Amino acid sequence: MSTASWPLGVHGISYGADYNPEQWTPDVWRDDVRLMREANVDVVALGVFAWSSLEPRRGEYTWEWLDEVIDLLHDGGIRVALGTATASPPPWLTTQHPDILPLDREGRTLSPGGRQAYSVTHPAWREAALALATRIAQRYGRHPAIAAWHLDNEMAAHVSRDYSDAAAAAFQVWLRERYATVETLNEAWATTFWSQRYSDFAEVLPPRLAPTVTNPTHELDFRRFSSETWRRWCAELAQTVREHSQGVPITTNLVPMTGSDALDLFRWRDTLDFVAIDHYTIAADPDRHIELALVADLARGLALGAPWMLAEHAPSAVNWQPVNVPKSAGDSLLGTLAHVARGADAAMFFQWRQSLGGVERFHSAMVPHAGTNSVGWRRARELGGLIETLDEVRGSRVTARVAILWDYEAWWACELPSSPSSEVRYIDHLRALYSALWRQNVTVDVRHPSDDLADYAVVLVPTLTLADPATAATLSAAAGAGAQILVTYFSGIVDLDGRVVPGGYPGIFRDLLGIRVDEFAPLLAGEPVGMDDGSAGRLWSERIEVTDAEVLRRFTSGPVLGGAALTRRSVGRGAAWYLATRLDDDDLERLLLHLCSVAGVAADQPAPSGVETIVRRDADAEFVFVLNHTDAPQSVEVGGTDLLTGNVHGESSIVPAHHALVLRRPRGRSQEPPVRRRRDG
Repeated sequence: MSTASWPLGVHGISYGADYNPEQWTPDVWRDDVRLMREANVDVVALGVFAWSSLEPRRGEYTWEWLDEVIDLLHDGGIRVALGTATASPPPWLTTQHPDILPLDREGRTLSPGGRQAYSVTHPAWREAALALATRIAQRYGRHPAIAAWHLDNEMAAHVSRDYSDAAAAAFQVWLRERYATVETLNEAWATTFWSQRYSDFAEVLPPRLAPTVTNPTHELDFRRFSSETWRRWCAELAQTVREHSQGVPITTNLVPMTGSDALDLFRWRDTLDFVAIDHYTIAADPDRHIELALVADLARGLALGAPWMLAEHAPSAVNWQPVNVPKSAGDSLLGTLAHVARGADAAMFFQWRQSLGGVERFHSAMVPHAGTNSVGWRRARELGGLIETLDEVRGSRVTARVAILWDYEAWWACELPSSPSSEVRYIDHLRALYSALWRQNVTVDVRHPSDDLADYAVVLVPTLTLADPATAATLSAAAGAGAQILVTYFSGIVDLDGRVVPGGYPGIFRDLLGIRVDEFAPLLAGEPVGMDDGSAGRLWSERIEVTDAEVLRRFTSGPVLGGAALTRRSVGRGAAWYLATRLDDDDLERLLLHLCSVAGVAADQPAPSGVETIVRRDADAEFVFVLNHTDAPQSVEVGGTDLLTGNVHGESSIVPAHHALVLRRPRGRSQEPPVRRRRDG
């Protein structure tokens, strides 16, 4: 049987939560199923942290409680994304095998008592975890309630890099696979520097705490190894459950927030049957709605435009920020709909019922401590009703003419120690470029440098420090076909081995851009540079020699006074632009709007400042999501039938403060009323 690419048996836009019944008694389980139906919940993630409840002692299993819960959910018409329960080892395992505990860079053991206290490379860990996953898959793999497999949980979120002896042994094996000979490794790592030349792979250790800065390519390869180790563990779990559950799709809840560079998520595309992410924003971030949009677009990029799942977000407050601010009704609604607008066909919370004890006892839930006589429950139930009105949106796609490149290896390379400026942070500039376009309601696809870029009119390449000739060729081809390519500072500097490309910066991209840089001139904190169009830059400047490009802007202050700040080289029907500084936000927005204008790109649906519009399309209709993040009602020049209310709007619509419209506009035929369908399971 072929494997499905979406949870089985779900209809429309799915709505649900993590469910942890092992924390509750059977009478609560039955009440939970009743309440889930009341809230229009149709899918739950189950058993994610249940190892010690399923196997309280090695080889002794207690299945009865999980049997009953799965049957209750099935009878209630609620689908199950079943966990492998391997997210955290039980105390008996770490007691019997204390060597499975991971070590940090300083050699300190990360003890049990939290979660993810295991070395993912340790044989004893893998044996015990795979044995459990096998037993779960054998018992439930053909149960009619199972919609999908939820492998482990937030892999690498807490132990992104393990420095234990088990990791050292696995790292040596990985290096042998990558380089074949130690001589090749020595060449790639430039080990003649500081007398680091190796004579055997067995001499290579993880880059633990050293007297001074460690070899940058050693660091880079250890990050690659760590990311790949987690991916291989996920693939091994997937193979284990698939043997006993053919045809049931497999996923795991990835954590792609812009503060996390633990995993190269683009390499997971072939490991999972569909993309699922957890997404939590920072309450103190005034632009958290933009961060949300960026990560949602990243999830869509990981899925190559296919539907994806929001596996977790918070109903209200979390428990792990310095001040855990509750969400307003508007934040809750807009946060959920923003993910759906950008391609999610499932929106799930952590968690269903708020825990009475444990670390997350103050993390919000759909059923809070106060029970059903609470704002939280009423909000969860109301949101479930609204999600149900969006069922016909399922399967429609978001399309964009602008792409921004995201590369985890370039992120790692950019921020390695001993760089020209520790103030240059990869994700900061990527987020700045994205935010400038978000404010103009220009839809952006997030893509990897190896992706096909042929359909884009504008391609943004922020701080791609590490690159290869194939990327330069891809960008050149896109420009030749008519795209406007913008490459920004500190890009193309090193090759895939982390070695500087000789001959002048920006190395890999010199020919594409028609420039050569002989010296960086990073700026001190608070030190601006001016440009001859009145723009201001910070953080970075450099001495550019133009070889085959036109100079569009020059520096009027700073260490390279009179030097080129912005260049452009014609390439076929398009052009390759280079920006040599970090523009202030307003100036960056003006530049990107000009670039889009040259490329013939405009917002899918213009809107006032603070109002976000996203369009999803299928063969018959356009669904325009209008999200008002402001404190006042706003008018937008778009009409249609609002799926949330059933109201029909003419040529313009009013969206209330901190609220939303989801307008259905037919493509090429008359307006029809929205389809409403009760979820009967």
